[in-house]
Amino acid sequence: MKSIGLFGGSFDPIHTGHLLVAQSAIEELKLDRLFLIPAARSPFKLDLQPSSAENRLAMLRLALVGRTNCEVDDVEIQRGGTSFTIDTVRYFNQRFPEAKLYYLIGADNVAGLTKWRSADELSKLAEFVVIPRPGEAHVPIPPPFQGRHLGGFPFGVSASQIRERAKSGLPLEPLVPPPVAEFVRNNRLYT
Repeated sequence: MKSIGLFGGSFDPIHTGHLLVAQSAIEELKLDRLFLIPAARSPFKLDLQPSSAENRLAMLRLALVGRTNCEVDDVEIQRGGTSFTIDTVRYFNQRFPEAKLYYLIGADNVAGLTKWRSADELSKLAEFVVIPRPGEAHVPIPPPFQGRHLGGFPFGVSASQIRERAKSGLPLEPLVPPPVAEFVRNNRLYT
């Protein structure tokens, strides 16, 4: 049975913390493939306008060059509107009916998991894997969800911090891969 990881987010921009989570998930879960799935519009960030889908996809692709077990999937961007996890998990469940699906989730979202759209169905379609945050307490996964916590490489950086650094003209490396930093500078993102 194949093991497929799903890692959703705004990725605005993708940063070293995301890449460390990806590597940790691949190793700890023994994933055959990990899909990074940029949201068209996050239900948790409805008040924020992310960078264009084209720019976020370009940065993801630049960050993943040479990684054979990671790939970008733009299913949520193609679908448009608000990106709900249940729709994405259903899509991957149909695409890989024989695979075990793991959905990566930030520790800050675990407490509200039972309130997510179609939570009961969602809990049956994927195992949830909690991404630890440096310095934060272990958050239990609420029933009926099944899951585990990544050991990983907790890295205390956020995309909002990186956007602020870009706005201030500060260097972005090593917080983002060099090709992503160059893309941000060349396209004057976040300024």
